[in-house]
Amino acid sequence: MHFAVSGVEVFPLLPVAVAFVLAFFCSMGGISGAFLLLPFQMSFLGYTAPSVSPTNHLYNVISTPSGVWRFLKERRMVWPLALVVAAGSVPGTLAGTVLRVLWLPDPEIFKIFAAAVLLTISICLVLEQIHARRSPAVEPPSDFAVVTREFSSRRIAYDFQGATHSVSAPGLFCLCFGVGVAGGAYGIGGGAIIAPILVSVFRLPVHTLAGSTLLGNFLTSLSALFFFLVLDQFHPGTAPDWPLGLLFGLGGFLGIYCGARVQRHVPAALLSFLLLLILLGTSLRYAVEALRP
Repeated sequence: MHFAVSGVEVFPLLPVAVAFVLAFFCSMGGISGAFLLLPFQMSFLGYTAPSVSPTNHLYNVISTPSGVWRFLKERRMVWPLALVVAAGSVPGTLAGTVLRVLWLPDPEIFKIFAAAVLLTISICLVLEQIHARRSPAVEPPSDFAVVTREFSSRRIAYDFQGATHSVSAPGLFCLCFGVGVAGGAYGIGGGAIIAPILVSVFRLPVHTLAGSTLLGNFLTSLSALFFFLVLDQFHPGTAPDWPLGLLFGLGGFLGIYCGARVQRHVPAALLSFLLLLILLGTSLRYAVEALRP
């Protein structure tokens, strides 16, 4: 099947299958898999035009609602956390879309930027691994429900498994703004960066984050997609490849739902380690390709 906007020619079930696998494993950590989907599009499908970023955002918009609904059903949505993540990420995403269209249209330059983003995510996952190893082993929780304790301009606090966890609201907002800039340009909602930092730096339990970061991903990617469509009126060629993005979104929708459903049964440390290997390999490959004479 030929996709006119991207120029990609591929069997239509392949994007669905790839997106399903990525979404299934990544959603267990509260991320959609978009950060790995973009390297697949660039390296395997040869889709390197600026429109690859909004196509990746389209994948997020279609795929994440299934995971959000699943976590809502299990009462694992920390609404204050999700709102602050979105409030910080959305304006940052606007800056990121402009950055992508005006300063990063060249594929080789964008590969350097992509390598930097992937390397940043790798560092975040390493910090998460270190935190997991230093933390005492505990039995998997039987009750995953969270209860909001405080939501103010200074602090977010909630109860989970008999303990109260808190985070600075201004600090989280600033973090999400910076992540939004990088995520908007790269083509992700930013959950892949935010989730490991919330675990390793802010010491929040991983089982309470997935719903909030996925909802933040959805809102951020929705705004980024809108920004790219507006920019397309002035810089043609920045609109997504709709048919390709829809196929990716379909696979992601099914994969995220299944991943959210089985998350509690899969060791998070194993998933983080596998993702880390993929990220390091991809970031180093992009860096070598971009810097090669």
